[in-house]
Amino acid sequence: MKTIAVDMDGVLANVFEQYLALDEKHTGRRKSAEDVRVIPEMEAFARAREYVLSSGFFRNAPVIRDSQNVLCRLQQVYDVYIISSAMEYPNSLAEKYEWLQEHFPFISWQKMVFCGSKRIIRADIVIDDHTKNLDCFLGVTYLFSAPHNHFVSSEKHIRVHSWSEVAEILL
Repeated sequence: MKTIAVDMDGVLANVFEQYLALDEKHTGRRKSAEDVRVIPEMEAFARAREYVLSSGFFRNAPVIRDSQNVLCRLQQVYDVYIISSAMEYPNSLAEKYEWLQEHFPFISWQKMVFCGSKRIIRADIVIDDHTKNLDCFLGVTYLFSAPHNHFVSSEKHIRVHSWSEVAEILL
């Protein structure tokens, strides 16, 4: 059985929507995806660091469309792990665990890998929204589309735009 490692933030959890909502709350204006396209979140939102350090940021992120259904189906065919960098922000470890328990209860705690760097992870297939996390993998890598990676071009990674597309490819 092949192993799939799936990133959490930006792939399962819509942290981009969290940034948009918090930014709108603080500025009174909602930015569009076009306003922040290709700009890393920490640069696109003036208070981004404050947001990720705030209680509830990771816990309350919306679920990315179709991720629950497709991931549930994938685990019937693959050995699926959730991988997430969770050491940089103090609240994120517990909040990410609780979020996964709520939204992906079919993923066992033994299949959750919280780390600092993803370089130590080994899998046949990896799905992530940052090329910096994909570049170190030797297997098949999928770049999950997000505003910050819209214009990233890479022959090394296969771009996927949605979980429906992931299902078409892997199921």
